[in-house]
Amino acid sequence: MTTTTTAATGTIALTCPRGKTGRDVLAALTAHGAPVRPVGRSERTPFDWTDPDTWRPAVAGARAAYLVYQPDLAMPGSDEAIARLARIAAGEGVEHLVLLSGRNEPGAQAAEQALRESGLAWTLVTSSFFAQNFTEGLWHQAVLEGRITIPSPDVPEPFVDTADVAAVVTAALLDERHRDRQYEVSGPAALTFADAAERISAATGRPVEAEQVSPEVFVIGLVRLGLPREDADGLAWLFEQILDGRNSAPVDGVRQALGRPARSFDDVVADAAAQGVWARS
Repeated sequence: MTTTTTAATGTIALTCPRGKTGRDVLAALTAHGAPVRPVGRSERTPFDWTDPDTWRPAVAGARAAYLVYQPDLAMPGSDEAIARLARIAAGEGVEHLVLLSGRNEPGAQAAEQALRESGLAWTLVTSSFFAQNFTEGLWHQAVLEGRITIPSPDVPEPFVDTADVAAVVTAALLDERHRDRQYEVSGPAALTFADAAERISAATGRPVEAEQVSPEVFVIGLVRLGLPREDADGLAWLFEQILDGRNSAPVDGVRQALGRPARSFDDVVADAAAQGVWARS
């Protein structure tokens, strides 16, 4: 599927515009010439999921919006937030909402259903774990220290390139043919965390191992790396909930949306290593 025949026009509001997917969506839409409104805590137009008073000004006058719920769509209360924001958006004339979700997460599925029932056009992009969690953010420092910890069994996961996720989101925002569709996106092959660590080691020459630890030890490690305790607890809970093999099979949403295959984990790692993201200081 391409994005060339049924183009949608009008301002697009982007939540989390500096995040792993949002920054690429922002760049792609800007390059396309689409009018974009980045909204967030540090943006010119404020937006905060914990402050509903910021929601209406963020979407007022927009044609569409890309929603990245924080801290995670699987958390309790996300469905009420999505439903409320959708009602506000509808009242402000928004036509289309694109929601980033996680694959087969029960809490997230309630929010997905709230969007489907909103009366607005919708697109759902349900994603596997990001490959970029190893190159920045969650496990970047862990890679530098040579020890990636997970609070669950080391089941295979088809890690997805965030650039692929962003490309699917961008297509959905620009082409009306992607409306009222769900794209389940992943990388082309499933790897365990031990496999991922081995590939990073091979690309960087840096010894890296993956180790299963208790949720308590996992949380302590994240807090030590600077993550707030509440967010660390939420991640440990999320890992226990969904890293059970349910998402081990790769899916073809990238090809369905874009007409090309998803990028491999090895390609992401090779690019990151070439850019020096794990360079020794």
